[in-house]
Amino acid sequence: MAIATADEAKQSTSSFDFQGYMMERAVMVNDALDKALPQRHPEVLLDAMRYSLLAGGKRVRPALTLAACELVGGDIACAMPTACAMEVVHTMSLIHDDLPSMDNDDFRRGRPTNHKVYGEDIAILAGDALLSFAFEHVARATTGTSPERVLRVILELGKAVGADGLTGGQVVDIKSENEEVGLEVLQYIHEHKTAALLEASVVCGALVGGADDVTVEKLRKYARNIGLAFQVVDDILDCTQTTEMLGKTAGKDIDVNKTTYPKLLGLEKSKQAAEDLIAEAIQQLDGFPPEKRTPLVALAKYIGYRQN
Repeated sequence: MAIATADEAKQSTSSFDFQGYMMERAVMVNDALDKALPQRHPEVLLDAMRYSLLAGGKRVRPALTLAACELVGGDIACAMPTACAMEVVHTMSLIHDDLPSMDNDDFRRGRPTNHKVYGEDIAILAGDALLSFAFEHVARATTGTSPERVLRVILELGKAVGADGLTGGQVVDIKSENEEVGLEVLQYIHEHKTAALLEASVVCGALVGGADDVTVEKLRKYARNIGLAFQVVDDILDCTQTTEMLGKTAGKDIDVNKTTYPKLLGLEKSKQAAEDLIAEAIQQLDGFPPEKRTPLVALAKYIGYRQN
């Protein structure tokens, strides 16, 4: 295996068609999601689930899963059910996050949020159904890997979405509104509410691809850094971009007096924090073949420098 540095890895993405790569992966993932969750009875529930799940979006989490699988020599067909599950869980979190009792948002991905279309009751149940479906789909549809690895994927995903992950981070976030909290609490919120699922996306892709434990932990460090950077950038965009650009309501953090990285560190130091996290993430990819590493390097850079 050729050894390359993080600087060389950055340079290797200069000729990489990232937009084309992401569009190709999005088409693959969207097709798989559509087939995995066909319309059936009860129609209103499936309508609501599919309304949010197939609403587009960047598909960053499944792209990370597929790229991690390929990085370690796996077949993306084996990883596709897991990739879909990451997007299903992410969609559930968005539906619930937008509810009046949570962030109370009217728009998501450029159109009315789920509860605005179907009502709060159906939106809650659609999120519940998506969450259970994610685990069902991994268990039922994954082929080409051992049952032990499928079980490890389910364990990783369960932790990422539970009290030690997304849900726990959301609770601390809610309880921190209108409170003066420091950087340690803010980092806890971001690492759990946002980074945990991104971490699971990468780690589970590596597991399905056949990675050994040393490689899995190296990629876990990569994922934790890009996961935290993702939310730091989200904080920055909330106070610098428009609703039209974001596809969701801008300025929400200020309106509810949330503690954010720009609020604690200022805009420039927040941007630097994101850059440092992305650089540290890319360093974790040292030693992997350049042609296989390039998508994960490009994804890290996209997360650090995205505009919506």
